[in-house]
Amino acid sequence: MNDQQLLRYSRQIMLPQVDIEGQEKLLNAQVLIIGAGGLGSPASLYLAAAGVGSLTIYDDDVVDLSNLQRQITHYTDDIGTDKVISTQATLKKINPETHVFAIKQRLQGEALDKAVENADVVLDCSDNFSTRFAINKACVTHKTPLVSGAAIRFEGQVSVFATNDDSPCYNCLYAESGEDLQNCATNGVISPLTGIIGSIQAMEAMKLIMGIGETLTGRLLLLDGLSMQWNEMKLRKNKSCPCCAG
Repeated sequence: MNDQQLLRYSRQIMLPQVDIEGQEKLLNAQVLIIGAGGLGSPASLYLAAAGVGSLTIYDDDVVDLSNLQRQITHYTDDIGTDKVISTQATLKKINPETHVFAIKQRLQGEALDKAVENADVVLDCSDNFSTRFAINKACVTHKTPLVSGAAIRFEGQVSVFATNDDSPCYNCLYAESGEDLQNCATNGVISPLTGIIGSIQAMEAMKLIMGIGETLTGRLLLLDGLSMQWNEMKLRKNKSCPCCAG
C-alpha cells in the first residue's frame, strides 16, 4: 500500500482484527453484487469506501423516480440512466481506486456460473425468488460464500450461505414455489430498512474476505423495524435439500 492508501484506510488498519494484512485482502478481493437497488446501493457504497479492490455489479433496470426514496447510489439527475452506470459513477466519486465493472444484464445461466466462480464473495441484492434460487445454486456449485439480504415493508433479514459442505444453503431455508409475489413494488418498503440490511451485507462480506469474526453462516437475522427488535434463527442443513444435499 502507498501512503495515500494507508491514510484512506487508517481507521480500519488500526483495528487489530484488520491491520495491514486484512486491508491487503480487501484490496485484492473480487466481490460480485447482483442488484443495484435498495440493498445493492448501501452495500456497494460501503464496500467501495472500505477498499474492496474489484466490484462487479449486475442489474438490468434503469433509475426511476420511485427508486430514489431508498436506492442511495442514484440521484434525481440519474432518472432514465442504467442503474449499474449510475452506481458506477457514484462509487467512483467515493473511491476511484476501486475497480467497478457495471454490467446491464439479468445475470443467469452460464454467465451467472462464470461470474460466481470468479468471485470471492457474492452479495444477493436481488428482489425476486427465481433469481435468488439461481444465485444460491451457483454458489453451492462453486463453493462461493453467499451473503443474502431481503427487505420489505418494515421487515428485513440477512444471512450467509454456502460456505462449506456442512452449512445450510438458501434452498434449505426456502423451498422453490415458482411465485414472486413479495417485492417492494407491490408491498412497499420503509427507506432506512434497505440501508440497514445492505450495510450488514457489506459487513459480512468484509469479514468473509478477511477471515475475521463470526459470520452469519447457519444463522438468520430478522429485523422488525417497527419495534426495532432483532431475532435470530439457527439454521441447519436440510439433508433432503434439492440443491446442496448429497
